Amino acid sequence: MNDTQREERLWPRSRLPAWTSTLTWKATVFITLMCCGLAALLGCLVHGAMTRQTVGSAREKALTRLERTIEAYETGARMPRGEGIDPAGLPPELRALAVGGRRGTAVGTYRGRPVMWAAGPAAHGSAIGVSVDFRASERTIAELDRAILGSSGLAIGATLLIGAFVVTRITRRLHLTAQVARRISAGDLDARVDDSTRSKDEVAAVSRALDTMASSLQGKLEAEQRFTADVAHELRTPLTGLNAAAELLPPGRPAELVRDRVRAMRSLTEDLLEISRLETRSERLELDSHDLADLAARTIRASGTDTALEVRGARGFLRVDTDRRRLERILGNLVANAHRHGAAPVTLTVEGRNLTVTDSGPGYPEYLLSSGPQRFRTEGTNKGHGLGLTIAAGQARVLGATLTFRNREAGGAEARVTLPEPVAPGATAPPRRRDAPPTPGSSAPPAR
Repeated sequence: MNDTQREERLWPRSRLPAWTSTLTWKATVFITLMCCGLAALLGCLVHGAMTRQTVGSAREKALTRLERTIEAYETGARMPRGEGIDPAGLPPELRALAVGGRRGTAVGTYRGRPVMWAAGPAAHGSAIGVSVDFRASERTIAELDRAILGSSGLAIGATLLIGAFVVTRITRRLHLTAQVARRISAGDLDARVDDSTRSKDEVAAVSRALDTMASSLQGKLEAEQRFTADVAHELRTPLTGLNAAAELLPPGRPAELVRDRVRAMRSLTEDLLEISRLETRSERLELDSHDLADLAARTIRASGTDTALEVRGARGFLRVDTDRRRLERILGNLVANAHRHGAAPVTLTVEGRNLTVTDSGPGYPEYLLSSGPQRFRTEGTNKGHGLGLTIAAGQARVLGATLTFRNREAGGAEARVTLPEPVAPGATAPPRRRDAPPTPGSSAPPAR
């Protein structure tokens, strides 16, 4: 462990909350700093200018009064109280300036009140000084400072409100665009932003670009789905005839090879039709109460494979409402994939609402772990079309279940199906069971 790692361990870095990374927060901080800086700059300039003007006016008054006092002193007239030779309260630095033969002014105090002093040279190394009341000037400066602070606060507040309103409108449109993008990623190809604002800003350009991309993507995917469905439908008729013709072949190795290839083509065609139905999202659930342990055992028997069944928990507590045909299709594909691409032993584990298929093979390829199953893509020399896991993922989406793939640390692949939790009473209307009578007055078509 180097010094940097040791310091990070002793003094962990503090992370700011997530909301501080939002555009609204950054814009608010930027506007606040800019407003405060501008208000401070303008306030200092106004304060300096008004202070110089006020002090200059008081200095002129003090110097004018000093001229009259010097004239009275030279003529021998009586001078007012607080004025004359070395008056009490005269600042020492101002007296030293006057003794040096120069006139000057300084702000000081006289009898506890602020005054503007003015002094000049007098005879015998003394100074003659006068004072002018400076309280009005100080009040003017103080009122000016309060006005500057108040107006700055109002300006900052108004600017923040206007800025927050403008930024919020922009971020709201950005959030809407991001939400539509997530809906499109989840499969809702009809989602559009439809930014109806008259502005032609960058946000509107991004929204229009996203709508254009979604329309183009939807058209291409629908064309691909139609092509897949049309090809699969068109292949069924010649395959049916080919299967009938293969049955008429005389017994022998060539006839077995032909029948085997015909069965493979029929299976591929049925898989393509199922994928087409799943992609068009036209499938409907047929819910009923089933015991997961019995359902898993029936799936293993139907697969005809040497798959171990492990049940964790009492069988009576493993009943769930699900579509038996779809769940058996998912488990059957996972078990077949484990035997085809993995290695024995293959185990199907039932625990709560989780059904896990594990094997001891080389594990799933990296592309599947990162991007999920993909049609007609397999790794290396593995046989198959990549349709089994694609169908399993599509059926899990119809069930509302979660299908995850991972490689175990001890070796081998693991596929886990997590069934959804039961819907709380009154939350949403659950899908109608196939054995339940239709609701009176309902126009909904029967479940398939």
